[in-house]
Amino acid sequence: MDIVGVTTSEKTTLSAKELGIRIVDIDDTDGIDLTIDGADEVDTYLNGIKGGGAALLMEKIVAKNSKENVWIVDESKVHNILGSFPLPVEVVPFGSGRLYREFALKGLNPRYRVDNLGRRIVTDAQHYIIDLVLDVINNPYELAQYLESRVGVVEHGLFLGIANRVIVGNDDGIEVLERRTANQKL
Repeated sequence: MDIVGVTTSEKTTLSAKELGIRIVDIDDTDGIDLTIDGADEVDTYLNGIKGGGAALLMEKIVAKNSKENVWIVDESKVHNILGSFPLPVEVVPFGSGRLYREFALKGLNPRYRVDNLGRRIVTDAQHYIIDLVLDVINNPYELAQYLESRVGVVEHGLFLGIANRVIVGNDDGIEVLERRTANQKL
């Protein structure tokens, strides 16, 4: 069986090639059958926060172009409500300070993502990450819509209605969560 992959970061591309997996550009494939990935946090409706590795833009492009999405997490990442993991927002550098201040005024507790030397992290697409420290996201759809309407925001780490199933590892083995209908306000 010939497996061909599409990756979501330069680091993953290098790792896959070292393992002998053939990698193609997403634009050079007719489609993606299956995406298997992790998530930083998942709610019981299979909405998630992704982007802890700063590859959220490319992860979302691949996920949205996949027939099926499966996430693999451990039980510590599953919560009733999203928000315990900081929400990554990928922004263009130009004007990012203005967005930062707007997020602060809105009470979204922004933090530029920085490396261990205090330098701002730059994504593979040459953008910054502003993490929103929220604790609880009561209405992820409303927040997603707000972020998508901001000029300078390239993408956000809310992955809503994307996962088909989540495989959860716990002390007793694994549990498979299937997508269900959300009763949350849209």
